[in-house]
Amino acid sequence: MNAAPLEIDALLEIDALTVEYATRGAPVPAVRAVSLRLQRGGTIGLVGESGCGKSTLALAVLGLVPPPGRVAGGTLRFEGRTLTGLPERDWRRLRGERIAIILQDPTTALNPVWTIGAQLAEMFRWHRPSLGRAEVRRAMVAMLDRVGIAQPERRLRSFPHELSGGMRQRVAIACALILSPALLVADEPTTALDVTVQAQILDLIRTLRTEHGTALMLISHDLGVVAEMCDQVAVMYAGRIVEFGPTAVVLQQPRHPYTQGLLSSRPSLLRPDLELTPIPGAVPDLAHLPDGCAFRTRCKLAEPRCAEAVPPLYPVAEGHAAACVRVQ
Repeated sequence: MNAAPLEIDALLEIDALTVEYATRGAPVPAVRAVSLRLQRGGTIGLVGESGCGKSTLALAVLGLVPPPGRVAGGTLRFEGRTLTGLPERDWRRLRGERIAIILQDPTTALNPVWTIGAQLAEMFRWHRPSLGRAEVRRAMVAMLDRVGIAQPERRLRSFPHELSGGMRQRVAIACALILSPALLVADEPTTALDVTVQAQILDLIRTLRTEHGTALMLISHDLGVVAEMCDQVAVMYAGRIVEFGPTAVVLQQPRHPYTQGLLSSRPSLLRPDLELTPIPGAVPDLAHLPDGCAFRTRCKLAEPRCAEAVPPLYPVAEGHAAACVRVQ
């Protein structure tokens, strides 16, 4: 089993997608033969340590892989349309209107020399040029009010540096959702926020997503956030998906040793006395991956056969799969 099961009403279809970066030596694969399906209105979480390929996969979905990176193989389809090899002018028509992204740091996501109003209006200028100024302004005020920005008329004239971190993130969410996209990619949208503001932002994303029927791809290191926000979860390691399935099943009955390691290294509010067990070692150099399973050099359950070949995703149960020879 090399792919997530085909959904009847798939919005996003990723088949054997490979993204690599050119170097002075051989190209380095950051995403390796990843396959996923996301239904319209569905939610999926991407989890794993830094350097496992989550953000690169998200950028590929938006056609934003920076040079010297490139999509080296596989296909990407959105709303039934093949996006692999799409010209940049066509990508620009999709971004913002049909696919939107919330980045980790709103300070860098927002233009520091443009007012909030100018940045929101830019979305309409690109995608809804026929709308009049009064109609655009009403839509901007309504969206800022919807995301919890007080005095939205006044804030249209504000610059990003005049807002708090939480307010900037709310503005970034407003920019992403103002045209009601079909797919929202959220790359660590609450990492830079305190716990209280984080809860408010997650609740806002959940509410707006439900109202607009928007599908969500959420990238996070926080398994608690993924458990709260996502129906499905894909665990990534060294550029591959090593476990996939319904979120509750994967987090409660993990079958891949890497997923088990992530969960055992996570502190518990219910058991603060519980000793954490960190995963030994570090994510391998993607330019020099070990033979066979990339996780075997850190795995306490590794066997000689783990070095023989890269394991595919073996079915565990309905909709649940893990790339480990021990689950065959």
